Amino acid sequence: MRIKFTLCALAVAAVASTTAGLAQAQDFKPRIVRFGFGLVDDSNQGRAVRMFAKEVEKATGGKMKVRAIGNASLGSDTQMQQALIGGAQEMMVGSTATLVGLVPEMGIWDTPFLFSSAKEADTVLDGAEGDKVKAKLEAKGMVGLVYWENGFRNLTNSKRPVTKVEDLNDVKLRVMQNNVFLDSFKALGANAVPLPFSELFTALETRAVDGQENPYNTVLSSKFYEVQKYLTVTNHVYSPWIVTVSKKWWDQLTPAEKKVLQDAAVKSRDFERQDTREEAAKALADLKAKGMQVNELAPAEVTRMRDKLTSVNANIAKSVGQSTWDDVNAAVQKARAAK
Repeated sequence: MRIKFTLCALAVAAVASTTAGLAQAQDFKPRIVRFGFGLVDDSNQGRAVRMFAKEVEKATGGKMKVRAIGNASLGSDTQMQQALIGGAQEMMVGSTATLVGLVPEMGIWDTPFLFSSAKEADTVLDGAEGDKVKAKLEAKGMVGLVYWENGFRNLTNSKRPVTKVEDLNDVKLRVMQNNVFLDSFKALGANAVPLPFSELFTALETRAVDGQENPYNTVLSSKFYEVQKYLTVTNHVYSPWIVTVSKKWWDQLTPAEKKVLQDAAVKSRDFERQDTREEAAKALADLKAKGMQVNELAPAEVTRMRDKLTSVNANIAKSVGQSTWDDVNAAVQKARAAK
């Protein structure tokens, strides 16, 4: 009798498991997800997008297939953003800085010298204040899933070593299409030129611009060392990327599909940050080995740079809203005190 009962229980459990599996399978429809990014395929962006793709396909039994499309093949960040808003593209990862035209509060992350460490950035971006800013994308037709790391930005140019603020005078410096970056480098004396990332290498090669500012990883993976001689370690801005989804497409998904994408996004975030930081640790040495002349800005010059940006910070507070400015800076101070 006990054997019969056990067999019966096992049969019921097997049916329940099969039924649950079928129900779960029905929650996933065959979908192609075009995930665009700006950097080359063999970059921290590319590796993390491929990791995301594997997680999604594994979790959906292959129903949802993610196509990683890099090298800005789907357009610049701003072009991909418009494609997401219109529903012509499903996903992308790009700079938060290029979203400021849609969501002014995104400009808070461009504040010069906002974060002093990656740990501070993680705490604030993944916390309540990061979520508040991210949530504002939905009203504009995009859904923000997670922040990835681009890294602390540093200066490169082909004109001269930058050892003091005055060395930026008459340097034609490419910046993102973002008013905070434009205003910041104009205040520092550079001739700031807004230009899509997809056009940057050619502009540097032809001397249409003298320099640019990006993390070491991007300088290395994009081979800027081939057309740039000088690199100055400034760590002037911590630059996040953000993974976004078309809201038109997102609203068509089942709750199970949304959860798979969100879970995969979190896993890819953790993977990407670790990958980026490991890569950054060796990228600077690689750039030196490839012939770049590297110098670190002296603390006194960093202070002079900060002082010149006081008015820029005031404008950022005005554009993002005083409450956003106050709340984010309070969160930074809290994270800093928790070290």
